[in-house]
Amino acid sequence: MSELTLISVDDHLHEPPETFSSRLPERLRERGPRLEPRPEGDVWVFDGDEHPVHPLTASAGRPQAEWGTPAHYSEMRPAFYDPVARLADMDEDGVVASLCFPSFSGFSGTPFIRCAERDPELALLSLQAYNDFVCEEWAAAAPGRYIPLVLLPLWDQVASAAEVERTAAMGAKAIAFSENPFRQGLPSIHDADRVWDPVLAAAQAAEMPLCMHIGSSSHVPKTAPDAPRMIDFAITPLNATYALADWLLSGHFDRFPGLVTCYSEGGIGWMPWVIERCDHTWERHRGWVGSPVERPPSQYVADHVLGCLIDDRFGGRNIDEVGVRNVMVETDYPHPDGSWPNSRQQLLKSVGHLDEDELALVCRGNAERVFRFTASGLGAR
Repeated sequence: MSELTLISVDDHLHEPPETFSSRLPERLRERGPRLEPRPEGDVWVFDGDEHPVHPLTASAGRPQAEWGTPAHYSEMRPAFYDPVARLADMDEDGVVASLCFPSFSGFSGTPFIRCAERDPELALLSLQAYNDFVCEEWAAAAPGRYIPLVLLPLWDQVASAAEVERTAAMGAKAIAFSENPFRQGLPSIHDADRVWDPVLAAAQAAEMPLCMHIGSSSHVPKTAPDAPRMIDFAITPLNATYALADWLLSGHFDRFPGLVTCYSEGGIGWMPWVIERCDHTWERHRGWVGSPVERPPSQYVADHVLGCLIDDRFGGRNIDEVGVRNVMVETDYPHPDGSWPNSRQQLLKSVGHLDEDELALVCRGNAERVFRFTASGLGAR
């Protein structure tokens, strides 16, 4: 087991305090994102909006009783915001390479989308500052250890296509896309005018998968306003079920045969049922409601869909229903659902029954293939 190494396709970074101020034009720095230390917890301030640093995003290595206490950068593990310091934590956990979603910047850039309603230039330049940081600083600090994941200015689909091309030239390998743009006040992926086509075409041409993290739409399911918070945590992965049904029945995979979608932090145990349900719906109802897809939805999974798991024993037992080549692993470092520093032990409880070749695909091979990335450093041999 000590020789097992992982590529985690869903981790998180905290933007260093100077991420934006060091890259924005001087005339915009006061309104651009900046970190303000406060007794009740550090806060990112962006064009008048305040975004507190959520303590749960900085929970690795802390006792559960402290997960709800104020979060200050001065008290964080440097590995949360320093790519060089993080390598030791990755090595301890057997993680040879990591794909990191942002923190303040949102899992699909929601703070920039909100800013764009007031000042599109500030929003775009701030978002590009984040992408430049990811490509030129975070990933460059340890080549072969970080898979560069970038944001898009989703409020402008033409500009988004241009940002795909710009960042691909910088070495970006993946796109943090929204699980449901409609929830963010944007056109849905089913828009009749096909406004997302330039983005999807650019992603396909650059061979950059769309990675959709649960909560990336800035909306999570809630059963009732007074429901215990524990329920919110339990059902948040339902967002991934909605997203997969959206994409399987959208018709985009017919028009963009090279497009790949990844569903982050949703697990995989639900996937066989959703795929089966989409097939059932297509077979029983396309005759009277019509269908934008040409084939049974299950036939698109092999080439277009990857699920991701941390600890999913039911999903692991039924992994053949999804496809061993369609599953990747994640550690969610440094979030509370994360498995650090015991990711290998925890993962084997779900997929330890796989043979050596299958386990190698799930742990590393699928990620290297999908993101066109060769890991180096720990375990690269």
